[in-house]
Amino acid sequence: MSKVDIVQKHPFYLETPSQLEFPDNNVLAELCGAGDRNLQKLEDKLGIQINRRGNLLSFSGDRESRANAVVILKKIYIYLEEGRSLDVNYLDSVTEFITKGTSPNSKFSAHEEKGEKSISNTLTVNTKKKIIEPRNNNQNDFMLNLANYDLVFGLGPAGTGKTYIAIAWAVSMFLQGQVDRIVLTRPAVEAGERLGFLPGDIKEKIDPYMQPLYDALNDFLPVKQVSKMIDDKRIEILPLAFMRGRTLSDSFLILDEGQNATSNQMKMFLTRLGKNSKAVVTGDLTQIDLPKGIKSGLDEAVLILRNIKEIGFTHFTAKDVVRHKLVENIITAYDRA
Repeated sequence: MSKVDIVQKHPFYLETPSQLEFPDNNVLAELCGAGDRNLQKLEDKLGIQINRRGNLLSFSGDRESRANAVVILKKIYIYLEEGRSLDVNYLDSVTEFITKGTSPNSKFSAHEEKGEKSISNTLTVNTKKKIIEPRNNNQNDFMLNLANYDLVFGLGPAGTGKTYIAIAWAVSMFLQGQVDRIVLTRPAVEAGERLGFLPGDIKEKIDPYMQPLYDALNDFLPVKQVSKMIDDKRIEILPLAFMRGRTLSDSFLILDEGQNATSNQMKMFLTRLGKNSKAVVTGDLTQIDLPKGIKSGLDEAVLILRNIKEIGFTHFTAKDVVRHKLVENIITAYDRA
């Protein structure tokens, strides 16, 4: 599918199990970090030694760890060469992805057995402002499901990138003309507190609930383009209750916070899917804000639909959190409690 770009082999000048030479010293300097702190961090994680001389890095230590270091550094170098910045969590995410992940052939054999798209390196999604790529195995699996299924569920704790990746995928498909409209929806359920009466028209009343969706869109598209697409109904952001009675063709539908949909609402959303459309449901079953005694429609849907082979499911865990490292520890602590 054209919406997915596969990262191709980069023409590094020299590549052996023990050495790697980089074309651009400026990019390499950013990769290594101030005082080569990123290299030192990688040394500690992999148990190897890395020596830098100009634009040549030399590796000593276990052969497998050296090979992992080469892959990690090439991947981050390409990431930086494309004009992106290296945040504090990216090195950790890439290292964990490369060292703890299984090979593409074994990890994604279920996809390959069905004749679906697999990968040789990493899936990436292009938007106007950012290039999105997975930071761990479950994000990679989620993106593979988006490539291969028309209905995908992303389940797991906050901060794992479920909705963010889904919106990036939707924007990419729209920019390539594969869908005509993006529809983003959430149940208008308050998270444990009463907001009371909200003034203004219907848009002003629901915007506080939808703000995370606006934030994600503005990460991928210029603000003016987002506003124009909303005015032209190319992007619709609306409460779940407003979806009733519609059939949406040539559209990318995303239901965020799906754990707060009732059973009837979830069935209603899933049956809005028209021709040449794709739907994604994201949610965290540990964060249900429905009134006591009302069953989560997401919990029910997972049980009812889990054996339908045309639906993709990705289950994220606290280890997949890509926000501040402390968020993973907080989620794990709450799970234990």
